[in-house]
Amino acid sequence: MDNLDISAAMPPLLITGGNGTLGHAFRLICGIRGLATISLGRAELDITDAEAIAAALRQYEPWAVVNAAGYVRVDAAETESRQCYQENTLGPTLLAQACAAQHVPLLTFSSDLVFDGKQRRAYLEHDPARPLNVYGHSKLQAEQAVLAHHSKALVVRSSAFFGAWDEHNFVHHALTAARLGQPFAAAADVVVSPTYVPDLVNTALDLLLDEERGIWHLANDGTCTWAELARLAIETAGLDSGGVVSQPAASFGWAATRPNFSALGSQQGMLLPSLESGLHRYLADEQLVRSTHPPAYLVA
Repeated sequence: MDNLDISAAMPPLLITGGNGTLGHAFRLICGIRGLATISLGRAELDITDAEAIAAALRQYEPWAVVNAAGYVRVDAAETESRQCYQENTLGPTLLAQACAAQHVPLLTFSSDLVFDGKQRRAYLEHDPARPLNVYGHSKLQAEQAVLAHHSKALVVRSSAFFGAWDEHNFVHHALTAARLGQPFAAAADVVVSPTYVPDLVNTALDLLLDEERGIWHLANDGTCTWAELARLAIETAGLDSGGVVSQPAASFGWAATRPNFSALGSQQGMLLPSLESGLHRYLADEQLVRSTHPPAYLVA
């Protein structure tokens, strides 16, 4: 558990999944913004345990809950469906029920993978969701259950996260390959809306503070294929993008079927800045991280 600036005068924001990409980002950004938090990892709060959730709400009395927990392995979900539904559907459902009972606002996250990719314009919040894989189904069922149980729930769909605070993202892997002079294969026929994590977290926090509810799409303004994203990130960093190898998605042998077009738009208006802006700020943040924790190939 990680407590930041907790005071009796300021109820905390309770963050579940505090050790993951989003949870870590929420904790850091809330600290920057002066928002008190209680950040709980999976070992400290199992969101599939209704009694544990109720106890946490009673103990910490948060002004809101951010659910950053969940199952994220899209391909593994095809054979680990029970675990995926437990973490992605049951957990948010129980959180919604508990938060509604105690009149606590809830923010939880969904995915562009609730769509089937059949339309050729960016998906809006009201467009029909027709997932193609287990992960997408688990997220759609969570959306429906959360909104059915909690009238003040906020569900944010996003996609293709990248941020400098962890290495579990596509942009990091593309840049690492370019810096090492290695080839980097990426799908040239899958279109997504990449999302810079700090932009996502700051905007989602603003919506939560404004007491917004329902489904919102949050992604940086700009769409591209994975191969185009790799080239753009590498070129923005001033590196040679000649090592990017464009391949069809089918060549990667993914277990989970993915939509070939899942760009996100919003009927609420695009609230995040451009993808190019996000990449420039990613590189600035990465410089700070790398100066503190340089990768092995720079210190060898």
